[in-house]
Amino acid sequence: MAAREYFCPAKLNLFLAVTGRRADGYHDLVSVAAPLACGDTLAAEPASGFTLACDDPGVPVDGTNLVLKAAQAFRAATGWGGGAKFTLTKRIPMGAGLGGGSSDAASALRALNELAGFPLAAAALMEAAATVGSDCPLFLADGPAIIRGRGERIERLEETAAARLEGRRVMVFKPAFGISTPWAYGAIVAAAARVAGGGYLDAVEAESRVAEWVHAVGGGEAVDAKGFNSLEAPTFEKFLALPAMLSRLRNRFGLSARMSGSGSACFAFVTEDAPIAEISKEIRAGWGESAWIADTRLSAGFR
Repeated sequence: MAAREYFCPAKLNLFLAVTGRRADGYHDLVSVAAPLACGDTLAAEPASGFTLACDDPGVPVDGTNLVLKAAQAFRAATGWGGGAKFTLTKRIPMGAGLGGGSSDAASALRALNELAGFPLAAAALMEAAATVGSDCPLFLADGPAIIRGRGERIERLEETAAARLEGRRVMVFKPAFGISTPWAYGAIVAAAARVAGGGYLDAVEAESRVAEWVHAVGGGEAVDAKGFNSLEAPTFEKFLALPAMLSRLRNRFGLSARMSGSGSACFAFVTEDAPIAEISKEIRAGWGESAWIADTRLSAGFR
């Protein structure tokens, strides 16, 4: 059987409110996430065990990689005795807040479910994904979604708002450095310890604000008009290059840019006639030639 390829899209958090820390150590959140037209590619073919190869030498290919963790989660959920050889073509940078590892893991679950003859229905596949990582269930959704809990509760975005997102042009850019997700959430814990409630957004207010966001986008307002990310404030305190760049882009090009997820990638919606070359030059002038830049679009689905 020939290897089959699966697209593993990156995602953007268009709205992200962290509402508090749970007893299990995870955080509760309310977020709107949307897939991008750019991403990784994962090839899978039958094998006697689970192996992973990657074209990026910086990506671990041992049991710490979420692709192989997903394979073990699938085996635990099904008892399937087969295996797969995975080959990952990496385009989503690590430590970016774009969900690359989680997207790869979700594709691995879809691939294994197909190789095994579809033993898991959609809900069971979601449950398996939740054991791999908080972001993983999102990448099994059909399209832009509101995510809650620690990321395991997925609600498809209202149809009108989702339709207005599809095809929107967006620039995504990341400095050479990445940001660890555990560090980012640790920073918000520290902020809350310094000031009661600091860093967290009240859960009721978060739901109200995300409802306003959905209504605004569905009604035709700019996608970035009511954007929010709880992780920006504590992250920007340490990584000053991020707010400095967003300020430069706002002052020179009028762009309203935000950070995605736990960073370090940021994004800005741009018009069809935007001076992409000039914007890219400005980013590299501030962050160096190693800055990663993607001129891409929001897509209709995660698969």
